[in-house]
Amino acid sequence: MKKRKKHYSIMLSMMLVTSGLYFAPVNLTSQVKAAAQNLADPSTKAFDQKVIARISAERIYKDIHFFSETIGPRVTGTEGEERAAEYIKERLLSYGYKVETQEFSVPDKMIGHLHTSDHNEVLVNIPAGSAATPNEGVTAKLFNAGLGKVTDFTVEATGKIALISRGEITFKEKVDNAVAAGAIGVLIYDNINQPGPLNPSIGGNVPVPVGGISKVSGEALLQDVAAQSKTVTLNVNRIENAKSQNIIATRAPNKGKNHDIVHVSAHIDSVPFAAGANDNASGTAVALELANVLKSYPIDKELRFVFVGAEEIGLVGSEYYVSQLSQEEVGRSIANFNMDMVGTAWENATAIYMNTLDGKANIVTDTALATAQRIGTPSQLVLYQRGSSDHVSFHDAGIPAVNFIRREPGTANLEPYYHTPLDKIEHISLERLKEAGDLVGASVYSLIRK
Repeated sequence: MKKRKKHYSIMLSMMLVTSGLYFAPVNLTSQVKAAAQNLADPSTKAFDQKVIARISAERIYKDIHFFSETIGPRVTGTEGEERAAEYIKERLLSYGYKVETQEFSVPDKMIGHLHTSDHNEVLVNIPAGSAATPNEGVTAKLFNAGLGKVTDFTVEATGKIALISRGEITFKEKVDNAVAAGAIGVLIYDNINQPGPLNPSIGGNVPVPVGGISKVSGEALLQDVAAQSKTVTLNVNRIENAKSQNIIATRAPNKGKNHDIVHVSAHIDSVPFAAGANDNASGTAVALELANVLKSYPIDKELRFVFVGAEEIGLVGSEYYVSQLSQEEVGRSIANFNMDMVGTAWENATAIYMNTLDGKANIVTDTALATAQRIGTPSQLVLYQRGSSDHVSFHDAGIPAVNFIRREPGTANLEPYYHTPLDKIEHISLERLKEAGDLVGASVYSLIRK
């Protein structure tokens, strides 16, 4: 799940709990009302069970393990993301879907590695604007430059890598002062404890390599500075002409044409250093399981599974996918079920949030509410106004879209492992994977079944 695009946080008072329903007044179209009434029909329960009985949390968990533990970080435009996409493609082909790969360009990226002379690796983020290094990297002793102010540098900084604490002045000023003092590289460490390395913004190109590291790493390196016992090697590479991809699996009814389309989406990529077990191997693996379960049941609408790349850098993959739809396809598209971070074991995340960009109910939220009531979904469902995932791209095209995601009710907080190296398989819940699969799977099938 990405952080920055179209952030909304207005809580709406519409919840489902197993003991009953509460709705805030909402203006629904007659089409949505009719669909909701139909989906509440008790006879639909038999069809729910056809889906629920086949959904396996163990299979979903196994796929999450492959994505997060075998592949690991699946950063946009890297081999990890490409490997995950190829795995998804092969699985979908084995299920008998018509599968398409959409390739698209992504902005150049900077990636880096930091090692001490005793072969310890330090996690480092490389900001846009950093200079690249030769293939062998830049090796030098460290200079303790305090907060990176002009007065923190001496002539001894020349030819060394400046080690600077975050705080008081901008990252750009710290780097400029280090360059002026003759430093050949800059490492900026955080001033608060965070699981992952600092991601500084340096506001333009600079002539030396720059990296961001955690507070713990910075303090450990300070001890080496005091002892003058080690050098560090900072290696920065620019990935140019990078590509990402969407994997699209389509299944259409056997007869007729121009059927309504239901899209199920999840993003493949993760952020740097994060294995991305919950964000978003969980959504990806649940979608793969639903593709398996729904591969052969009779349907009267077109079903598309859309596994998108480059979500974490600004919803690039889903925006590209939607941009390639014809106006006729957009007109036939009635729903998007987007899954992002649905499997966390964090005990506070007891609610499934249904995020819509405008905060309004639509055919997806009403379908899910009716399904949850029929199957007895144990968690609250909360309608919430928020962007920040691929449902935004579908909504912007006029397609009713919902992001299904686990959060803490009331605060809407995400798990504490979000976007950190702690987003690993041990924080995944089998029960919640099954719950998400049952809810979305039965909801989708109630819309597409013949």
